[in-house]
Amino acid sequence: MSSTLKPHAVVRNDSVGTVVGTSINGALSKPASLHDNDNENDHDHGEEVPDTVLLNASPPTFPDGGLRAWFVVCGTVCTTFSTFGFVNAWGVFQAYYETHMLKGVSTSAIAWIGSMQYALVFLPAILVGRLFDLGWFKLPFAVGSVGLVLSTFLIAQCTEYWHFVLAQGLLVGISCGLCFGPVIGLVGHWFQKRRGLALAMTALGSSIGGTVIPIVARQLIPRVGFPWTMRIIGFILMFTLGFANLALKRRIPAKNMAGGLFNLKAFKNPAFTIYCFSTVIAFLGMYTLLTFIDVGAIAIGIPEDFSFYLVSIANAGSGFGRLTTAFIVDKTGPVNIIVPMTVLAAIVTYVWPMVQTKEGLIAIAALYGFTSAAYVATFQMPLYDLGDIEDVGRRAGMVMTFAAMGAISGPPISGAIHKATGGFSVVGYYAGSMMLLSCVFMLATRHLVLKKFWGKF
Repeated sequence: MSSTLKPHAVVRNDSVGTVVGTSINGALSKPASLHDNDNENDHDHGEEVPDTVLLNASPPTFPDGGLRAWFVVCGTVCTTFSTFGFVNAWGVFQAYYETHMLKGVSTSAIAWIGSMQYALVFLPAILVGRLFDLGWFKLPFAVGSVGLVLSTFLIAQCTEYWHFVLAQGLLVGISCGLCFGPVIGLVGHWFQKRRGLALAMTALGSSIGGTVIPIVARQLIPRVGFPWTMRIIGFILMFTLGFANLALKRRIPAKNMAGGLFNLKAFKNPAFTIYCFSTVIAFLGMYTLLTFIDVGAIAIGIPEDFSFYLVSIANAGSGFGRLTTAFIVDKTGPVNIIVPMTVLAAIVTYVWPMVQTKEGLIAIAALYGFTSAAYVATFQMPLYDLGDIEDVGRRAGMVMTFAAMGAISGPPISGAIHKATGGFSVVGYYAGSMMLLSCVFMLATRHLVLKKFWGKF
């Protein structure tokens, strides 16, 4: 009988801890299974033996700064500029399509295009997050970058409703999702104590994009026409995404966590489960005001030339909100800043339909952008404390799947309510109430984690 070559233990120290792996002929390989006959007697029958054994594991260390870490953040800022910045500019396109490109199509039907974008930014994260945990993110990110730039050139050629659904709804959404999916996990690789600051700066990119792109669109469409406006936006995205592809880099080695795309065991944690519900409920209302503030302004007689800037004002306000959140969140904990700011955003949403003047709408746009920023900038931050850091990509993907459910449903529901009631009053009540309900679920999550009603979380 031929002899069996048995692996011998090798101790490896890295940023994740002290790990026992296996080595054959001096080469470090993946941790070996311990289901050998030699080891069977050391464990109860039927008990699953972990693939990786931690010995003297020390807490992971993080750079929390330095040139390389901040270079990664610059890459994530460019990513959110190109993805959420573009998607958050949808309100301008909604209003323009209703009055020019798609005059005969209902408000609710056009809103489905934007909702597909909102949802598909989140939905691919379940796949992209898992690939990220396994060490793959460069290829999906590159594919998403090419797809997003290509989509802008295709939108320039669109003339029919279904053209926009495919090019701006599906392709933009999926491409943004492929790019945005790994961003949260990458920040978690480089920052711990200053993670809130890094995440808020990352989210700031979407505010910059959401401010710049509507202004670019509004200034260029009368001068060069809609097709060339979209091509110029495509060239801008080509530059920002090109830089992001060069700047982004993972730090912690990939680890093959057990399970597939969904880690269903995560739902055994009641806090994680309730937080998932809070996410879908929040996004049922979160994008309503951004989608319809331009449309509502035009409906009450505000000039189109002015109303198109309301989305930019909201996104500029969001930028200030994200910066404020960045300086507070690491001291208070994410939920402790998200909840009060989201309550204020809900109140602004209630008031919005009652405002009938330019000055009032400017205030509503700026206040909503500022108050809603805390949620959109940091709603994924609690995930780091709801499981292992090595599994954060998959966990983020699961939460963003729930977010997609709310994002794809919220604006069309609001559009249907508007069609049924003939105004935006009930729309505001619906969207604001969804945000308040999400706060209740977030507070329940905090209580389950801390075992008390107040504390840093």
